[in-house]
Amino acid sequence: MSTAGKIIKCKAAVVWEPKKPFSIVEIEVAPPKAHEVRIKILASGICRSDDHILSGAITVKFPIILGHEAAGVVESVGEGVTSVKPGDKVIPLFLPQCGKCSPCIHPKGNLCKMHDLGIAAGVMSDGTSRFTYKGNPVHNFASTSTFTEYTVVHESSVAKIDAAAPPEKVCLIGCGFSTGYGAAINSAKVEPGSTCAIFGLGGVGLSAVMGCKAAGASRIIGVDINKDKFPKAKELGATECVNPLDFKKPINEVLFDMTDGEGVDYSLEVIGRTDTMTAAMTSCNMNYGTSVIVGVPPTASEITFSPSLIFTGRTWKGSIFGGWKSKDSVPRLVSDFMQKKFTLDPLITHTMPLDKINEGFELLHTGKSIRCVLVF
Repeated sequence: MSTAGKIIKCKAAVVWEPKKPFSIVEIEVAPPKAHEVRIKILASGICRSDDHILSGAITVKFPIILGHEAAGVVESVGEGVTSVKPGDKVIPLFLPQCGKCSPCIHPKGNLCKMHDLGIAAGVMSDGTSRFTYKGNPVHNFASTSTFTEYTVVHESSVAKIDAAAPPEKVCLIGCGFSTGYGAAINSAKVEPGSTCAIFGLGGVGLSAVMGCKAAGASRIIGVDINKDKFPKAKELGATECVNPLDFKKPINEVLFDMTDGEGVDYSLEVIGRTDTMTAAMTSCNMNYGTSVIVGVPPTASEITFSPSLIFTGRTWKGSIFGGWKSKDSVPRLVSDFMQKKFTLDPLITHTMPLDKINEGFELLHTGKSIRCVLVF
């Protein structure tokens, strides 16, 4: 029996307030309005950005359904939708691509003006939510909200992918893999023979390692305080790994020592801490080094540094979604995965049902998982 045009009752993981666990409850998901798409979620990865909401580091409106790294199938579409149809396998896009605004049109841009990052309105473009619990609205997250059996997104926030792609793997292309891999290739523009340092060896950091390797870097130094992550990093391309806690001097000085006083050509900060952002920048060659901020910073964070650190020629920049134009690039990345141009399997350490979501986040907190994927 078709559910098109009808309210769907389904399970969702709702967060009622910061620093509280998820509650698995039955919500109601309204049909998509014009230019919207309702998606049946098949798999969703647990990302550190979701955890920043739980901890209160990033400010949003509650109650909220988190999740932004997923794959699913289109259940129904609203009036005017042309890029996808019911039955299509898709990846929701936390970074939309409307194709009309200046960042979408600019060859170097990808921060579509339809995004809900930073402002965190938590509603659809008409100012309302498609989620309700006992008649009360529940906010959405990053234009996607994938910790639910069904979600509704704007057409600009969904990409059609290869129907044969395994959702429990390619969901990582919705955020973690693309963000790290693209930060190395597109944002840093790592060159063959260069030396790179990756600060943070979680799922995004390991993807950045893979990006540096794909770009031809000859030396890739992984930096993390959890030594358990070193074997995986080396498996994926790191040539060596260092733990800042093993040294009495700052890690940027350690990296200068390791590079004969030159500093690295490229550094990528994939943690989201202001101290490591500064350390990553100061580990770069003072004249031609490039450092890229990939980790999501806390809402209220600020950085103070001497202008002399960049006056000498260093480049310090940010990267969102790996510099990819989402709607154009995600289908191509899925095709590349299907053609075995890169692997996602080493990044996925755990799979579990939605009901176990709190266990999945505990694995993240204790450093025991790289990517935990919820399967529906």
